[in-house]
Amino acid sequence: MESLRIYTEKPYQLRGQVTISGAKNAVLPALAATLLTSGEIALSNIPLVKDVQTMLTLLSELGAEYELKKKSLRIRVEKIASERAPYQLVRAMRASILVLGPLLARKGKAAVALPGGCAIGTRPVDLHINGLQKLGADIKIEHGYILAKAKKLKGAEFEFEKKTVTGTENLVMAAALARGETILKNCALEPEVSSLCELLVKMGAKIEGIGEETIRIRGVEELGPAAFRIIPDRIEAGTFMVAAALTQGDLIINEVEPAHLGALIDKLMISGARIEKISKRSLRVIGSQEIKPQDVTTAPYPGFPTDMQAQFMVLMTQADGTSIITETIFDRRFAHANELIRLGASIEIQGDKAIIRGRTPLSGAEVMATDLRASASLVLAGLVASGQTTINDIEHLDRGYEKIEDKLIKLGVKIERLKNNNNHRAGDKK
Repeated sequence: MESLRIYTEKPYQLRGQVTISGAKNAVLPALAATLLTSGEIALSNIPLVKDVQTMLTLLSELGAEYELKKKSLRIRVEKIASERAPYQLVRAMRASILVLGPLLARKGKAAVALPGGCAIGTRPVDLHINGLQKLGADIKIEHGYILAKAKKLKGAEFEFEKKTVTGTENLVMAAALARGETILKNCALEPEVSSLCELLVKMGAKIEGIGEETIRIRGVEELGPAAFRIIPDRIEAGTFMVAAALTQGDLIINEVEPAHLGALIDKLMISGARIEKISKRSLRVIGSQEIKPQDVTTAPYPGFPTDMQAQFMVLMTQADGTSIITETIFDRRFAHANELIRLGASIEIQGDKAIIRGRTPLSGAEVMATDLRASASLVLAGLVASGQTTINDIEHLDRGYEKIEDKLIKLGVKIERLKNNNNHRAGDKK
């Protein structure tokens, strides 16, 4: 088990520049899409996070050969060696479900373990299954595996009962090699879905309606090689934007896509932060000495992202007044609240609502990371908690943030990574 320890002699005011990595939630479906072709796919701006390595390990089991140099990846699945995605890999990362559609479309069969990932409530895969069945797949669940087969998928019309990012991605990939036209309605609008569609088009797919709720896919016989750059990670960007607002800092955040951050920018500006677009790919965030309370309700894109809920909660602990955060996407996604309370926050959970009473001084303590974004929220809290904050079980954090401690060290934060709570790996304890 590894931990992060933050030393806060006085509240930090983050100043400087930080560069955002490629989007974890865009690269994972892009990697799954490589199963659709025997041609080589070249991906750049790869985030070096644990989930990417997990997906590459899974793809290797299925027949992929790849070369990863720095942030550039060349990968080819000349032949599908196995259609089985084993439990020991799938359990670590929910996005593994994304191999289901491509395997079924190219190989004609798939056996994918029911997925795991963060423990943030019920996230059923029934929409994936219903959509693939509509395309002609025969699917059953046995012994913890989704078993699917189809001689050839056929285009159909399917409407998602509710918006699902991975469900939309799985169906789009499956439909790319299906016979005839597929019309998908009520599709997720997240930038990561559009990014996948753009990659598929480069591979030769026929897709209309990218970025819209209705997507039309005309199936082709085969897809070919392509080169593609992964979009910036809007959640990592948002995390550092909140960090600047929280610490009354002045941060230039490079390699971002401002258009993907609209809902968060609006809330941060209302809370008092000043945000300037200084170039096409750079934002400047200047925190205010007086943080104003905000009521926030998470919603599918372009609404306020659920993946920023925990980080924004930390900001509201330092606001002058009471805020209410309503979580509409996932149940049981307030586990971080109890850890923030250990640091001194005043938070009350009422069903799908968290009531945060600010402004409360935070003080360092040992806390436990319960999921990926909860981990990030605890790092943010450590920046304003007096004394020493130790965040345990940070393997969740490593799934989605690339060397976050190194980026914070460059901004002046005294933070180190601990192995087994006593061996140091990196940091600054001056």
